[in-house]
Amino acid sequence: MASWDDVRRIALALPETTERASYDGLPAWRVRDKPFVWERPLRRADLGALGAAAPDGPLLGVRVADLGVKDALLADDPSVYLTTPHFDGYPAVLVRLDRISPSELIEVITEAWYARAPKRLAASHTTEQGPTDG
Repeated sequence: MASWDDVRRIALALPETTERASYDGLPAWRVRDKPFVWERPLRRADLGALGAAAPDGPLLGVRVADLGVKDALLADDPSVYLTTPHFDGYPAVLVRLDRISPSELIEVITEAWYARAPKRLAASHTTEQGPTDG
């Protein structure tokens, strides 16, 4: 099971990332002041929309590159990724921390960072990381 300490460690290892509370006082991680991952508990409207399917564990809000990526994540593993009507039309998903593997958490946070980082910063980080498999 992933923890908020894991999220913090992964996010803060990415270039120019800062941690700052969101408007509701919960942790959020930003790259050049653009949030890319944040703690996102379900709200009353979310609970109403999800009904009995509402998870009760910790949820991480994650920015994705576009709605196609969002749809792919939701279809790929609905036991880990979910959404609510609040996020309709918005490129973000909710991630169940109690169900995501450590390696997948690293991937989803890193991809969220790339989705929000300025192009030059992202390109610089890609170059520093070197070639990847795949």
